[in-house]
Amino acid sequence: MSLERDLASPDADGDERMIEAALRPKRLSEFIGQARVREQLSLVLESALRRGTPPDHVLMSGAPGLGKTTLAMIIAAELGAPLRLTSGPALERAGDLAAILSTLAEGEVLFIDEIHRMARPAEEMLYLAMEDFRVDIVVGKGPGATAIPLEISPFTLVGATTRAGLLPAPLRDRFGFVAHMDFYEPAELELVLDRSASLLGVTLPDDAAGEIARRSRGTPRIANRLLRRVRDFAEVRAGGVVSRETASAALNLYEVDAEGLDRLDRAVLDALLRKFGGGPVGLSTLAVAVGEEPETVEVVAEPFLVRQGLLARTPRGRVATAAAWAHLGLNPPPDAFGAAVFPALFEDS
Repeated sequence: MSLERDLASPDADGDERMIEAALRPKRLSEFIGQARVREQLSLVLESALRRGTPPDHVLMSGAPGLGKTTLAMIIAAELGAPLRLTSGPALERAGDLAAILSTLAEGEVLFIDEIHRMARPAEEMLYLAMEDFRVDIVVGKGPGATAIPLEISPFTLVGATTRAGLLPAPLRDRFGFVAHMDFYEPAELELVLDRSASLLGVTLPDDAAGEIARRSRGTPRIANRLLRRVRDFAEVRAGGVVSRETASAALNLYEVDAEGLDRLDRAVLDALLRKFGGGPVGLSTLAVAVGEEPETVEVVAEPFLVRQGLLARTPRGRVATAAAWAHLGLNPPPDAFGAAVFPALFEDS
């Protein structure tokens, strides 16, 4: 059975993770966007293949959903090497990391997602493993403890992080290639959507792809997720036909507005404007007002709102910009806190 028929079957529809995995490109030539990173990475991999040695360790940073895990899988595929996957939070003790490193085959690729969240003992063990392909296993406790050196096979570490600033300098400096993943332009997301639609067996007109891309927050993962929701809407309410109108109606139903803001984004802006006059207001207070944890507001909503120019972080707290008032169709009051902090934003043009 073809991939298109597999993905279009009812059983496959019930397994979102399987569908998402199937949509991942398998080779560097299939990867869309991140042109500079792809070119640099292709040189690193090609030179390593010609030398017959594992390439330098690779660190990728950027927001969630931009393709860091996909690139790690592609690196292993391009090298023809096995891939071992784990995450920083899973490595709570040095022994957890030692168990993985000691079983790596020569040339194997080890991918650590959210590497900045590794425990310090595991992190310190990783320093030696990355440079000398050796780990020291400590046997015993106290004055009688003994460190037994254990040689490990040469491997390539691929680390991914959404918060590169939290990586300690000694760890960051041990990566031979560091790549930063940028947000996608709408035109690039349209290419991603065209490829995904063909794999899903969905006929996607250009204007519908553009509508989905515009609301995808510059993120391929979100674009693919919205495409699947548009497909569902079209199958149930539009006779299976995807059009720009169908896409718009589907995304409105799922509370994704024309600028890509979702329910939480609008709740944050609404609370900031209506309850606090545009700010400034502290993060904790704002989070309580929308019924979310402060970390959720700070990590999930704020980065996109700041990038869209709808919210600003100041020493006094969060402040709405003129664009935020306009987005919700509101007029800022003369005594709005936001106007006091950023008066130029509220002046008539």
